Amino acid sequence: MTAQPIIEPLPDLGALDLATIARLVAERRLPPVEKWNPSYCGDSEMRIAADGTWYHQGSPIGRPAMVRLFSTVLRREPDGSHVLVTPVEKLSIAVDDAPFLAVEATSHGEGRTRTIVLRLNTDELIVIGPDHPLRVESAADGSPRPAVMVRGGLEARLNRPVFYQLAEIALAEAEQHDGTPGLWSGGMWFAFTD
Repeated sequence: MTAQPIIEPLPDLGALDLATIARLVAERRLPPVEKWNPSYCGDSEMRIAADGTWYHQGSPIGRPAMVRLFSTVLRREPDGSHVLVTPVEKLSIAVDDAPFLAVEATSHGEGRTRTIVLRLNTDELIVIGPDHPLRVESAADGSPRPAVMVRGGLEARLNRPVFYQLAEIALAEAEQHDGTPGLWSGGMWFAFTD
């Protein structure tokens, strides 16, 4: 049996410069889950709660390295369901809301040259921009429901502190953008409206 690589947690996001972030993003290679099409094998008996906690058979998975590993083989199916997939098996997994949660943000630059990097609860880094667009929609009660595309139809919700941090930027940017709250990142404008 070959040893599996240990997926180490990343250093403090605020202490990283853009060049280091770009290197870390480039080094993080994910399995080609979109190319794997094994037959359905059953239920993983796993669930991802709305707060980002992963459960197996009703108990939280306490090892962050295990959650990080499972997150690399997570895929969203065309019907909207979620599965954990390897070259030889495909297991369903329940997802209460979005499978990921943005838990930390850092902003580099200002205005049109701003770059915003998010750290997910799985320690994955993503740069808000063309590959990872941000959207803010309204929930049924009118409250904002921000989300960012992670990959392959998988989204991350923003936790409250991250959303407030981005909302502060969005309100400041509104003055320079026809009064519409929003922010620039990765060369794109993301309005905070439906």
